[in-house]
Amino acid sequence: MDVAVMYSGGKDSNYAVQYALQRGWNIKYLLSVKPTRTDCYLYHFATVEHTPLQAKALGLKHYLLSCDVADPKKEAAIVEKFVAKKQKSAAERVEAVILGGTGLQATQIRSLQDALRPYAIDVFAAHSGLDHLNVLKQMINDGYEILITQVAGEGLPNWLGRKISKENVDELANDSVKYGFHVGGEGGSYDSLVTDAPTFRKKIVVEEMEKVMEDAYSGHVVIKKLRLVGKVMRKSALSAVN
Repeated sequence: MDVAVMYSGGKDSNYAVQYALQRGWNIKYLLSVKPTRTDCYLYHFATVEHTPLQAKALGLKHYLLSCDVADPKKEAAIVEKFVAKKQKSAAERVEAVILGGTGLQATQIRSLQDALRPYAIDVFAAHSGLDHLNVLKQMINDGYEILITQVAGEGLPNWLGRKISKENVDELANDSVKYGFHVGGEGGSYDSLVTDAPTFRKKIVVEEMEKVMEDAYSGHVVIKKLRLVGKVMRKSALSAVN
């Protein structure tokens, strides 16, 4: 199946890439949307500008669009216009657009489904219905490096700029119960940037980063300097990519 992946650069969109590759699907391109404002409904704000470097690490074709509106229908129309144009080319025509997440991001899925339905393009979440804590732990065991880049909610500012690891994932889970946010960040409680994954041919090193707090519970990071470095890929990762 020929697919495109909505790619924020976070853990869930990278899982969607792995999900597609492991099923032998042909990823025609990654599609990222960088908002110019922090109140968009469908797209992550923080660090999306670094998705071209992640796409380079993945070895996949990538497009980066901009969004300056905060309305689900208008935001989805940006993707609709782009994908409709690509459907005219056999080289970039797709049968499905894959999102990350467990399917809880109902507004995002529904908006994009409505926008792309006239083109007979399926839209679905890669790990729909799965327990997100189990997925998160599996991702970490598989070698994902997940940096929390944006937070919005009580109990989360302490996590801004930290990597989720084997050593602290249970702490994150306990905080999610204590403060009432989704452990996987669904609903906008936190966003992330993946600096390494089984599917990355190179890994990303963040060399300079700044935290910006909008209020007591909300903030994001600004990454000022990062670079690609070589890595030894696991055999399982190579089989997923090739």
